[in-house]
Amino acid sequence: MTSDQPTPDRIMHLVNGYWATGILGAAASHSLFTHLEAGADTAGGLADRSGISERGAQTLLDGLVGIGLVELHDGRYRNTAEASTFLVEGKPTSLSEFAKLKMTHMAALADLPEVVRAGGPIRAATVEVADNPHWKKVVTAIAPQSVPVTAIVAELLGLADAGEISILDLGGGSGIFSAAWLGLNPAARATQLDWAPINAIARRLVAEQGVADRFTCIDGDFHSTELAAAAYDVVVYSHVAHQEGPEDNTALLAKVRGALRPGGTLVICDYVVDDDRSGPSFSLIFAAEMLLKSRRGGTWRRADYLAWLAKAGFEDVTFHPTPSPTTVILAR
Repeated sequence: MTSDQPTPDRIMHLVNGYWATGILGAAASHSLFTHLEAGADTAGGLADRSGISERGAQTLLDGLVGIGLVELHDGRYRNTAEASTFLVEGKPTSLSEFAKLKMTHMAALADLPEVVRAGGPIRAATVEVADNPHWKKVVTAIAPQSVPVTAIVAELLGLADAGEISILDLGGGSGIFSAAWLGLNPAARATQLDWAPINAIARRLVAEQGVADRFTCIDGDFHSTELAAAAYDVVVYSHVAHQEGPEDNTALLAKVRGALRPGGTLVICDYVVDDDRSGPSFSLIFAAEMLLKSRRGGTWRRADYLAWLAKAGFEDVTFHPTPSPTTVILAR
């Protein structure tokens, strides 16, 4: 076989991609990354710390080395820098809960062939239902994804030194943006508009950060709840657009424009697709998640956002990539 001939190796990895989800989810379930970080560096040591079999520990370690999250040196195991940052429990950026959650979602992918045929969910849509138990786990599990993004946006907007500003987080979920920014700016106040069960989660997180006295929630559906006119200096629209169709995004962004004070800024954070649909990889793939779980959602192109924002009356729009799959859009 010559070097320019294709091999099945990458296809085999993709076909069996669920193995990586399972290995990562199982390792997170037994806190392996946390124990590795604390110094347990053998299969036996990890088995003792985590209360699992040594055979199971060795199997997970082999798998984690195989997917590039654990390194082996002279018979000793350690987290990669990536795993140390994003999979050790207790760190603000830890995605270990998200890894465990996604392992439970694997069975739903079996519906995808029929969902593709139908053009949307064949079971009850997940993201449009306020009291769906789905949200209780998802909202807290995905919050760490936004931690680096909150810092990037705060720097772009100079929020720490912005003084007495008023922030609205539309569909704010965990409250992570409010918690982070209120911590940076002791004169700022924040309001979150979301469904009541989700706001209850946000109140707990914001209280844990010691800034609950400057945080208010509005229980409601952001499609129908009226917003005060010219009341906010910053409005956040984070990971909402991918759950909405073009018409709803256009309407919501127009509503937001009316709620901003003169000179105010809309902050959109989402998985944005290049105009020619050639990338980024994560954003392209994530569209399947929305096809599976939402009636109208998807991952949208830069051109889509520009068109919606122009219709809503925004004139100054800039795109800012981040180290995560999220793109930040600032509109004024």
